[in-house]
Amino acid sequence: MATVLVLTGSPSVVSRTAALARHVGDELVRDGHTVSTLDVRSLPSAALLAADTAAPEIAAAVRAVIAADALVVATPIYKASYSGLLKTFLDLLPQSALQGKVVLPLATGGTVAHLLAIDYSLRPVLASLGARHVTAGRFVLDQHIDHTSGGPVLVDDAARECVARTAAGFREALGVVAAEDRALAATA
Repeated sequence: MATVLVLTGSPSVVSRTAALARHVGDELVRDGHTVSTLDVRSLPSAALLAADTAAPEIAAAVRAVIAADALVVATPIYKASYSGLLKTFLDLLPQSALQGKVVLPLATGGTVAHLLAIDYSLRPVLASLGARHVTAGRFVLDQHIDHTSGGPVLVDDAARECVARTAAGFREALGVVAAEDRALAATA
């Protein structure tokens, strides 16, 4: 099974984006994957903004990205793009940090006007970092996420079904990549 890093780029302590990302992470754990979470907001802001990759917390976060087999990258959408917090962290990563990895982009926002932000702003950055496969992402409206009650995270049936299909596509891509790697290793 794969090791998956769930990377959340919300600046909020109580976050719909983080709740959605953890929901998907929980599904992956049930499938037997090893999942860890990195909330970018928990990194020291001075080191993050100064691009201090030698700072211990920043260096550990970069190593976590590089060590993972796959990533779930979750962000709120502000002004038609992913969060500046996530951008700041992604800019610290080595150019090949996502080399060979499967990446699932997730986004949340207040209006369907932000629906294409994954494809127009986030996907190109993930690809430029060398992702082997950026799977079909999912945008979920804020109103369809309950991040405070302790009940189901996705309160809208259609959103729940769409996220489940998106997670299934990610799991399928993980399986395909693992099979390709095994076949390559067998021929080496």
